[in-house]
Amino acid sequence: MQRLFWKFFAIIWLTVAGSIAALFAVTTVFKIVPFSQEIQRGQETFALDVASQLLASDGKEAAIAFATEAAKAPEQVNLSFSRIEPPSGCSAEANGSARTVQSGDGCYRITVHPQATGLVTYTWTRLAPWLSALVAAAVAAYCLARYLIRPVAHLRSGLSALASGHFDIRISDRIDGRKDEVAELAHDFDTTAERLEQFHRTQQRLFHDVSHELRSPLSRLQAAIGVLQQNPAKLAITMDRMAREVERIDGLVGEILMLARLTDRSSDALEVQTLDIIDLLNDIVADAAFEAQARGIRVHYEGVQTFVAEVNGELIYRALENVIRNAVKYTTDSSEVLVRAGTEADTLYVLVADEGPGVPTSDLSKIFQPFSRGEEGVALGGYGLGLAITKKAVERHGGRVTAAIADTGGLAVKLEIPRSISGT
Repeated sequence: MQRLFWKFFAIIWLTVAGSIAALFAVTTVFKIVPFSQEIQRGQETFALDVASQLLASDGKEAAIAFATEAAKAPEQVNLSFSRIEPPSGCSAEANGSARTVQSGDGCYRITVHPQATGLVTYTWTRLAPWLSALVAAAVAAYCLARYLIRPVAHLRSGLSALASGHFDIRISDRIDGRKDEVAELAHDFDTTAERLEQFHRTQQRLFHDVSHELRSPLSRLQAAIGVLQQNPAKLAITMDRMAREVERIDGLVGEILMLARLTDRSSDALEVQTLDIIDLLNDIVADAAFEAQARGIRVHYEGVQTFVAEVNGELIYRALENVIRNAVKYTTDSSEVLVRAGTEADTLYVLVADEGPGVPTSDLSKIFQPFSRGEEGVALGGYGLGLAITKKAVERHGGRVTAAIADTGGLAVKLEIPRSISGT
């Protein structure tokens, strides 16, 4: 909060300094001195005391000479002398505007005559310092209130829009030129709104895709039931078909539940085991190589021979298997799928590259979204959930999954798996 603090400090300080400078300029132009009444009274009292001492010690002429000089001074203190009769009744008297003094055989009263001051001038000289302080405080308060309330109002309207379901709201463009914590807060708000908008779109797309994926096997089940009702003799064939459709629905529901469990960050912590991930990887490669022989595909592994880590074995196995089987599925016949593993610090890097048609560069990030399948993917079967589960499973371990175009033109998927889950 240092930048915001110094902005507040600068606003207040500059406002007060500007008000003082303005007050100085006004008093200089109009020759008004704050607290001039108090100053003038002090000068008059001082002149009365000096004149009284001179009258008592040096006589009337010395006192009158001092009064003459005092009247000519810039402060213009006007003194007058009057004789009091009879001298025998002279007694010392002193108040704010007069003195009674015994001088020789005479008694005199010295009186000061204050300068006439207009009501406006008197009021201004008395109130100017306090008014300047009030004006400075008002200007500073206005600047601070305006500086703070405007972005707060934008944030409030943005939050109201989010509460109403308008996730496309953005407010950082309304806070122009600011480089402080308020601008960072607006940026964080936009990031949150963007994430909520993505989640909303993903949820809507997920509902649509799940409905679509379930509708097809359910329709086939209804058709099979209709065939069985019309021709009971086909019971065995129809039951086999119905079993396959039920198995397909069960598989889809299992994939969806797995993805939902991985997406839910509020769920319980993962159960981890200490195991060698390379052993899992070798088993998956061996199974995939055996199944790929029918298409003349060679699944080849190269890299490190061991990497012991504390992970959830089921999720890591599922993540690696999805990527490798996906590569075997989409690579061309009589080609090769390369699985390469390496380590850096406490992270295992697994790269799976095929020689298939690949995907456009603009769609690389989309392949990890649920039910993301190209036209060829639909033809080859599957639900489009494998890579989405892989990404979520690796991220739950504190790792990362990325995709790129392989040197062979196919798809290259890279998994980064840390040795232990963060916080364990």
